Amino acid sequence: MRIRKPLLVLATTDPVLRDSAIFAVVVDRPGTVVLRHDIVDGPDGGGIRRIVLDSSGVHEDVLVPLEHACLSCSVREDAVPTLERLARDGRWDAVILALPVAAESLPVTRALDGVMRHGGRLRGLRLAAVLAVVDRETFVHDLLGDDLLSERGLALTQDDGRAVGEALAAQVGHADVLLVAGDTPPGDGGHQQDLTASDLIDHVRPGDGVRVDGLYSLDVAELLRRHHDARLAERRLDPLHAVAAPSAPEAHGVWTVQLHSERPLHPERMLDEVHRLGNGPYRSRGRFWVPSRPDSICVWDGAGGQLSVGAMGHWGRQSPHTHLVFTGVGEGQENLRTAFEDILMTPAEFARGLHPWLGREDVLEPWLGSRSAA
Repeated sequence: MRIRKPLLVLATTDPVLRDSAIFAVVVDRPGTVVLRHDIVDGPDGGGIRRIVLDSSGVHEDVLVPLEHACLSCSVREDAVPTLERLARDGRWDAVILALPVAAESLPVTRALDGVMRHGGRLRGLRLAAVLAVVDRETFVHDLLGDDLLSERGLALTQDDGRAVGEALAAQVGHADVLLVAGDTPPGDGGHQQDLTASDLIDHVRPGDGVRVDGLYSLDVAELLRRHHDARLAERRLDPLHAVAAPSAPEAHGVWTVQLHSERPLHPERMLDEVHRLGNGPYRSRGRFWVPSRPDSICVWDGAGGQLSVGAMGHWGRQSPHTHLVFTGVGEGQENLRTAFEDILMTPAEFARGLHPWLGREDVLEPWLGSRSAA
């Protein structure tokens, strides 16, 4: 029976942390080879800078032109054939795919999943784990602040308008293993800032994932023995399953509130007042519905001062409901609860039924799409 080599996918928003994590792994496990990608986007066209390295040094450093400098293109056009080649090379018994800084890991694992199945090009590999690396010292500002990736020189392409927090939230939320850079977690005598950051990490990371504190505390052998569950990992980021972390500490100024109602959000009031929920220093996720399209599941995802809403399928047998989960630091819980109640349809409005909304202008169509596409 052919032994499939373990593959790790590494994501972070910090180029120094990416290189530090790579170094920590290859020093601990010299038989590991790393494929590191960076997206190059410029006026003359895009490309992928491919670096292949191990504990002995760099083996390849080439620029691969691409028609479209995007993450899905890099996986399809360069990562898959390169990983296939590395999997067949007898010099190495494990592989790391280090994603471009600020790249989200979920689209990559989706692309890899199909070619790792029986008979696929990457049948010599198995996805062991998705690893995200964060810096505890900067985590609060990175996740809840409003810095853009472009302002830090981290945008993947020229039109990448994401916030740092948006990219960070997607990476942390998908990870099997979260590696927290910094000293050993502070105890009761630690600085308030460190304690707050540590608690915030626990509020937003997957409850079924693993947290490791310290770059050199990672048990690489155990990490490579893991088996990534693609369905479970997708569920972690699914707004339909957004819930508060079950065991996150309620201390040091960090909080999570769950706003739930069987009533829909009022479209006009949502349009006018959404800034009260969406523009604050919060990590927010969930689903909602509106009376102008009662069959549509509307999804909510916010971080870094940015909010994304859209339509995702239909409720089917599930009763429509509104459920939003907010995490923040310091004050803000009561303001969120008040804003939520103000934007919801009132009990009296809801009691009138949905007939008044038939044929009414859908003011949310620019964000949710046409009703036929919902």
